[in-house]
Amino acid sequence: MPAEWSTPEQGTSTDSSVHQGTDSMADMLEQYLSCQRLQRGQIVPGVVVHVSPNEVIVDIGAKCEGTVPEEDLERMSSADRDAIRLGEEVLVCVVDSEDSNGNIILSLSRAQTAREWREAQRLLESQEITERRVTGCNKGGVIVQIGHLRGFVPGSQLGAAHLTDQAPTNPDSDDRWAGLIGETLQLKLIEVDPKRNRLILSERAAVRDWRKSQHEKLLGELTEGEVRQGRVINLADFGAFVDLGGMDGLVHLSELSWKRVAHPREVVEVGQQVEVYVLGVDRERQRVALSLKRLQPDPWASIEERYQEGQLVEGVITRLTKWGAFASIVGDEAVEGLIHVSELDEGPVIHPRDVIQPGQVVTLRVIGVDRTRHRMALSLKQAAQGEYLERDWKAMLAAEQPEPASSLSAALSETLGRAENEGLANADGQEVL
Repeated sequence: MPAEWSTPEQGTSTDSSVHQGTDSMADMLEQYLSCQRLQRGQIVPGVVVHVSPNEVIVDIGAKCEGTVPEEDLERMSSADRDAIRLGEEVLVCVVDSEDSNGNIILSLSRAQTAREWREAQRLLESQEITERRVTGCNKGGVIVQIGHLRGFVPGSQLGAAHLTDQAPTNPDSDDRWAGLIGETLQLKLIEVDPKRNRLILSERAAVRDWRKSQHEKLLGELTEGEVRQGRVINLADFGAFVDLGGMDGLVHLSELSWKRVAHPREVVEVGQQVEVYVLGVDRERQRVALSLKRLQPDPWASIEERYQEGQLVEGVITRLTKWGAFASIVGDEAVEGLIHVSELDEGPVIHPRDVIQPGQVVTLRVIGVDRTRHRMALSLKQAAQGEYLERDWKAMLAAEQPEPASSLSAALSETLGRAENEGLANADGQEVL
């Protein structure tokens, strides 16, 4: 009986050995085939099983671990090398699936570069805006980094603001864009070509898309009467355009200052940061009216307290029209009054140029003030009329400190002198009679 029982046991032992041998061969074959399936340039995942200054061993699930040699580690930054940890999951690039010694040679630096090219391709396809710091420049444009890849932004693809700010005396100078080094730009990928190692970006495209989204947002947010920060981006004869951060608004010539302005350059310059008052928002026409002078004290608010009818003032002739001349008050240039053609001279005047010229300083008399309509009526011919002489003389005597002779006091003294002489002559005539 024992002999009979021994036969099956022996048979079972033999079958087990056969099965073990079969499994072992299958495992070896699988490992061999998996090794053969590795392709040069393939990116595969693995786990770090050994780290030393000279090499990194990575288990990629093949017949044996792969080796990242020292020369590949030297291509990585010290920070990236120091970040490699035992047991960490990494991506590696297959350099050689089996070298002459039967080892699998891997690369961490190539896998890192491949990932960065894939990320660049993703940014290109999504047209996503990315922020990148300028690390260098040449005469053609600026250089930015996308991971370890060098991207190039041609000068023609930089934003208008940077083109203005970095305008050189010599456009061919290598340091034309040096002022942008260290700045962060909003950019979009416009060309990705790994084979040619070509990575081109554009600030113009990014700004255009950003402004489009901001334009719609601001158009819905802006309300009349609010104050906003902006940047002057363009000057025209009729006013200044201000960028509110994605949408442009116009400060009309008449809203630049309470003083008369011939051209916007007298008040602002391109690139200047300004605070503006929102006068109106036309959402249908997508236009915004802005003002600078509404944030300044209104000189007409207290005009009736500073000027009364009959008061003498000095004015500078600012412009001539066929119906009269405009003059700004000396020392209070924001206030401008009109000298009607009938108030220029006692006799008939065909055109104001026959009596006065722009830039001329003259003594005038205030004959009307309208605070609500921002208007002041002035007269040249009434400046020396006897109706106001006594009051003018008393006003001058009441001054605490004598002032240097001016055209105003000179005109008044001359008029009073003539009046006194005429009075004496009349008295003499009456005595003779």
